[in-house]
Amino acid sequence: MIRADLLVTGLSEVATLSKGTVPRSGPAMSELGRIPDAALAVDGGRFVFVGSARSARREVRVRRGGTEWDADGGVAVPGFVDAHTHVLFAGSRHRETTLKVRGASYAEIARGGGGLYSTVRATRSATRAALLDASVDRLRRMAANGTTTAEVKSGYALTHAGELRLLGLIPELARRTGLRLVPTFLGAHALPPEFAGRSKAYLDLLVRRTLPIVAARHLAAYCDAFCEPGFFSVAETRRLLGAARHLGLGTKIHADEFVRSGGARLAAELRVTSADHLLAATDADLRALAAAGVTAVLLPVTPFASMARFEGRGRAMVDAGAAVALGSDLSPNSWVESMPIVLAHAVYGARLTPAEALTAATVNSAHAIGLTAVAGSVAVGRDADFSVFPVGSAEEIPYRVGAVPTRVYRQGIRVSSR
Repeated sequence: MIRADLLVTGLSEVATLSKGTVPRSGPAMSELGRIPDAALAVDGGRFVFVGSARSARREVRVRRGGTEWDADGGVAVPGFVDAHTHVLFAGSRHRETTLKVRGASYAEIARGGGGLYSTVRATRSATRAALLDASVDRLRRMAANGTTTAEVKSGYALTHAGELRLLGLIPELARRTGLRLVPTFLGAHALPPEFAGRSKAYLDLLVRRTLPIVAARHLAAYCDAFCEPGFFSVAETRRLLGAARHLGLGTKIHADEFVRSGGARLAAELRVTSADHLLAATDADLRALAAAGVTAVLLPVTPFASMARFEGRGRAMVDAGAAVALGSDLSPNSWVESMPIVLAHAVYGARLTPAEALTAATVNSAHAIGLTAVAGSVAVGRDADFSVFPVGSAEEIPYRVGAVPTRVYRQGIRVSSR
């Protein structure tokens, strides 16, 4: 007999995402591993039963003081894994929306001292308490929408001490929210105002001083760079990521977001873990990423929020054979805290199928941030991170724009309910 401290019954289906290799590409992205008329049991924060309701009635008993919950025909899916966020920041840029409406580009707003640089000023001046409180609020709203794991980037300080401070806050964010967070060092988010015209000097600072401390103190799992004209060149990005890899850090690239600058090709050359954005990458670039085993991270809300002339290239990524992951790109530029909204944009804007979008937001996103073994699927022995949505099929979640889960669990503990 299986003993459990939580038993969830009355599920019309569970999309386990537990069958097949990871990451998934091509037709495998449509395989959700469905179990109809299902039940889930959790003990000690891990799944101890995943199967049919009939089997659960025979095999599972709830411990004294435990909980049995009838999901009333809802659908359970793995906790969403957000593969790309800038959730750690201060301030707001809502006033720039008017500039976007009038045609100003991201780069033009930044050159005028707004955009990213506005957030840098706000983040630098914010107290530790203010940064933590604002970021915790955002993460809790993400959790209420089904996210249980997220990558968190630095990048809004752009000083040696400031970037270390941001990375040092991430464990506290995880403790206060209960979410699993993966830190990424993004000191190469932009050239700081103090280093205007001196990109080599700033790269020297990152490579010789900041990166060694990040690696020695285990402050980040990955190093990322914004490889784009006006930010960091292909040569500069190659140098930074080479140094990071030498120090034992994983590597990622913000690649070809605004123009085709060679970021995707560099990602394939270096075989980084993921290349993110890719709005201006060509089909040949995407095929090169697929051949190199680089996960393509689709951020479909970003072009929408930026009012860009591009749409997310999800369909092209899948057709090129790439493993596609999903991220919100939560930031002051694209302030979206709901992964179901991201899923809807992936379908209606970037042309993934609903099943492909669910795969991208779970097992493939877990792979993109190095958590294949612990996140992104529902299976006995794994952490009990899951959400229950009041729908009849998992594919209804991206279909209903902004679907809201009834309950969200992280390691079997309810972190949100409605």
